[in-house]
Amino acid sequence: MKEYEAELAGANNEIEQLRQYIIDLKSRIAVYIPVKNDLIDKKLAEYINNYPDRQKLKIMFMRESEGTYQFGTKRVMVRCVRDKIEIRVGGGYLSIDEFLDQYTPAELERLERKDPMRRMTDRIAVQKTIMGRACDSPNRSSPMASPKRRKQAI
Repeated sequence: MKEYEAELAGANNEIEQLRQYIIDLKSRIAVYIPVKNDLIDKKLAEYINNYPDRQKLKIMFMRESEGTYQFGTKRVMVRCVRDKIEIRVGGGYLSIDEFLDQYTPAELERLERKDPMRRMTDRIAVQKTIMGRACDSPNRSSPMASPKRRKQAI
C-alpha cells in the first residue's frame, strides 16, 4: 500500500511538472514573426516574444517599413542602439519599456472610444438615464414630450 502511494505521489509530481512545462511552452509561442533581413524587426520580435507578461501587451506593433511602425493610432520610428530598442517620441527617444508604460493606456482608451458597440451602449445608457429622470418626477416633463404635454404637466 505504501509503495502504491509513493508511486502515485511521484506520478502526480511528474504530471504537475509537465503541466508547468506546457504552460511555459505556450507562453513562448511566437506572437510576432519578423521580416527577414530587418535587424530592427528581429529585435522587436525577440522583445515581444520573450516578454514575461504578455497580458500587458494589449497593443501590437504593425510594421510599415524598416524602422517605421504603427502602434495603435500612433506612427512611431524605432531604432536599435547597442541591442536596445528605442522609440522616437517628440525630439528624443524612449526605451521600449518606458514607451509601453507611457503610451499603452492612452492607446487603449482611444480604441475603446472608437469601438462602435461601446458607443452604442453608452448612448443607450444616457437615454435610459434621461428617460428615468423624466419618469421619476411627475412635475417635470420628459425631454421627448410634446409642447402640449409639457404645458399640461406644469
